[in-house]
Amino acid sequence: MGYDDIIPLLGDFGRYQRKIYILLCLPAIICAFHKLSTVFLQARPDFRCQLPHEYSNASFFLETSIMNSSYPFNHKQQKYSSCESIRNGTIVTCDKYIYDKSRYESTTVIEWNLVCNRAYLSATGDSLFMVGVMLGSIGFGHLSDKLGRKLVFFTSLVIQVIFGLIAAVAPEFWTFTLTRAIIGATTSGVFLVAYVIAMEMVGPSKRTIAGTILQMFFSIGYMLTALFAYYIHNWRHLQIAITLPGVAFFCYWWFIPESTRWLITKNRINEAKNCIKIAAKTNKVTISDEQLDTLLLSDIKPVNKEDKEATILDIFRHSNLRKRSLIIFFDWFANSLTYYGLSWNTNNLGGNDYLNFVVSGAVEIPAYTFLIFTLNRWGRKIILCGCMLTAGAALLLTVAVPTEQHWLIVTLAMVSKFAITASYGTIYIFSVEQFPTIIRNAGLGAGSTSARVGSVLAPIINIMAEFWTPLPLIVYGCLTLAAGCLSLVLPETLNQELPETIEDGENFGKKKKLPEEVSLKCDEDKNEKIQNGGVHSKHPTETNEV
Repeated sequence: MGYDDIIPLLGDFGRYQRKIYILLCLPAIICAFHKLSTVFLQARPDFRCQLPHEYSNASFFLETSIMNSSYPFNHKQQKYSSCESIRNGTIVTCDKYIYDKSRYESTTVIEWNLVCNRAYLSATGDSLFMVGVMLGSIGFGHLSDKLGRKLVFFTSLVIQVIFGLIAAVAPEFWTFTLTRAIIGATTSGVFLVAYVIAMEMVGPSKRTIAGTILQMFFSIGYMLTALFAYYIHNWRHLQIAITLPGVAFFCYWWFIPESTRWLITKNRINEAKNCIKIAAKTNKVTISDEQLDTLLLSDIKPVNKEDKEATILDIFRHSNLRKRSLIIFFDWFANSLTYYGLSWNTNNLGGNDYLNFVVSGAVEIPAYTFLIFTLNRWGRKIILCGCMLTAGAALLLTVAVPTEQHWLIVTLAMVSKFAITASYGTIYIFSVEQFPTIIRNAGLGAGSTSARVGSVLAPIINIMAEFWTPLPLIVYGCLTLAAGCLSLVLPETLNQELPETIEDGENFGKKKKLPEEVSLKCDEDKNEKIQNGGVHSKHPTETNEV
């Protein structure tokens, strides 16, 4: 009995829940704007050294004869050097550059010359953004449990808009990077808290679908990012354009309620009852005060000593639980690394950057749809392993494709993007069901932290394309393939009784002996002892096995 018994009385996904749910899905779009816009904000066009006699607005292209005499030829990359020029017969490193502005008129790379020996700064900026996301998921997650979902959601939203506008007027690279890191932190406060509020008011039978559809709104924002970038060519204007829609969500303060579950955990029962009554009125159902008192009071449970003392460190004290947990953490790492690596790597695939980006976002919709129809039919394990193995194989196959076959490279990359999106969506559910109840939140938090480490490294791996274009895809392919193979040893959780205690977690997934096998083993032990010495006493473990 408790709040879970009130939801069916209201309707698992009644009119009130649907209205609030849709409102909470929309902020996922602006979070996608901020997380993925770096592909265009920091896009690096083709460039060459600015020659001594040229002005900064000179044409990017030069005649072949001038190129031969002014730039050294890089035989390894089969092109003229972009970072060096020939002056008086000597090869010198450039400090000024001419950019090809046919695709990108203005980016941070162009404005602050983030190329050649400064190219690492662009990757550093992206990594620091994801560090912000990681710190935000920890900080805002803790604050939402302590201060309330609604307050943290709006605080994050306001900070996101303020620093989004500051980033647009940043005078130099480090100011821009710092403000972007703060924006990254707020995406956790906005998206994750909205996700939690939405899930906490939906009935158990609808949570898988509701959670998956909410992720689809992130994918919609993914695709819209390319549309904004296609029509807005100045990076400062683009930063403003992706920030201002957040202002529209300020009005949510009068529409979005506090999480009823959170109010109950804080013993704010009267406020919780008011929220339930508003939902009941909108859904046209009647719940009496007596029913509410009976059901809500049953949510007050004594604190078990084991629940109080167990920590995330307990998973490392037991071999089976430790093995499964480390595999799950590696799955989170590989999925996040590959997902963000592919999302930010579209400019290196060849062909039309905008089209590649839109397709990369569009394949997420069928990936999430696939999960809706298969997760509760085929099981979590087969989907997680199958999708990661598919993604890894597709990425490694790109090595065998000639560089001029852009369409085939893009196709393989999109197949892997589809698969990694599906596996990333599955790991959330699979992880929750693998950890024991008393450390479930801590286990999920550790997995999420592992994912953030992967996303921090993704920009650094993408910069490897400077040395060999397929190298990032090979790294992602190897890691994903390894994670898929390791996950084959994880137990299936579909329709299984989930572990509650540390002991349950240690025993979860272990093969249980059939009664016949146990009896046969006992008889064999007895016969062996009789033959070896006529010992008729029971084996020390015989009674326990039977």
